[in-house]
This record gives sequence, C-alpha cells and structure tokens, in this order.
Amino acid sequence: MAQLNTQAHFGVPGQTPLHAFSPGDDFYEMLIDTHRDLGDEASRLVNARLILLLANHIGDLRVLKQALAAARAGVAGTEGAGA
Repeated sequence: MAQLNTQAHFGVPGQTPLHAFSPGDDFYEMLIDTHRDLGDEASRLVNARLILLLANHIGDLRVLKQALAAARAGVAGTEGAGA
C-alpha cells in the first residue's frame, strides 16, 4: 500500500542542495511569491486550485486520504472527528 511521505522531500532531481533545508525554503519562497499582491479571496482560490492540481498529480486515493487526515490532525474543532 502506498504511504504518505511526510519527510522533507523537496528538490530538483539530479541536483544536490547546498543545505538540506534549502529546497524547502525555496518552495516556501515560491509559495509566498504566488500569493503576493492577492486579496484574501483570491489567495484562498489559489490555495484551492493548488490543492486540486497536486491531488490530481498524486492520484492515489489512499495517499490522499492519509494526507487529508494528517492535515486535519491537531486542528482546532476536529476533536473526535473520524478520518
């Protein structure tokens, strides 16, 4: 069964980053740049579109179910909610 990878896994295939944290920082910078100058509603729309694009790329419903449960875990208001 496919498992959700929750370990840092950012990077460019074939390239070794200078520091282990660099690719994650690079992604965070790209994410912030994507939202720059957007209002709250437009930013939420970008997030929703990004989620659907990445979910489609993953494709495996078992992995997506694990990701949804992991994303919801520990979020206020979800106590007792089943995943």
